[in-house]
Amino acid sequence: MTFCLGIKCEDGLVAIADTRITSGSEVSTAKKIAVHQGERHAMFVLTSGLRSVRDKAITYFEERLQSNGANLGRAYQAVNALAEEMRRVHDEDNDWLIKAGLWFDLHCIVGGQLAEDDSPHLYLLYPQGNWVEVSKGTPYVIIGDTRYGKPILDRTLRHEASLEKALRVGLLSFNSTQASSTDVGPPVDAVVYGRDSFAMRERRFNAQELAPVAEFWQQSIEKAVDGAAQPVAGLAEALGIKGEE
Repeated sequence: MTFCLGIKCEDGLVAIADTRITSGSEVSTAKKIAVHQGERHAMFVLTSGLRSVRDKAITYFEERLQSNGANLGRAYQAVNALAEEMRRVHDEDNDWLIKAGLWFDLHCIVGGQLAEDDSPHLYLLYPQGNWVEVSKGTPYVIIGDTRYGKPILDRTLRHEASLEKALRVGLLSFNSTQASSTDVGPPVDAVVYGRDSFAMRERRFNAQELAPVAEFWQQSIEKAVDGAAQPVAGLAEALGIKGEE
């Protein structure tokens, strides 16, 4: 399973992805973020799905950027180019995947700003090659294991958030997922893009660096549960339950 999160806020973009690709008796990791940047263009691609399909599609896309990247002036054009390469991989591999009992499974989050864009953009790209753009109303998109990280994003994240707050909420969302899913874990890759900067800042955080976040979040949740005793007291009393002394 995967945790990949893209956030679009007023000041730019934040991307967070775990690196675990297998779990159990043998744990292996691999990068799930691909960063592309140059003069007047910067973008990232986060992926969730079948690893072999992902690697082939990203390789084709990077090859296309090298040969034809100058003709892509808008972020949506880059997303369309990636979609075409995904369909190409589908046409080449899908029959063989089906014979092996697998299916073509690749979701992508694409974020960035190209020369002709007036602001950064963030997209969710589906396996079929169609896409949707992230809006101000819901300023994030998450792929992979989406069950546990969404509540804090829905409750606290707004488009007006600073990049620092977006990163903060994103890391807490990751920790919430890690706590309940054995298939998601550190190290974590994080990318931050400041509006109109055309420069991606990227960093990998290991388990030791993330430990203070996990400890803080665990203590905060326990404290919040204890603090809920008073507002819940009337409901508990109606059920004949006495509060803790």
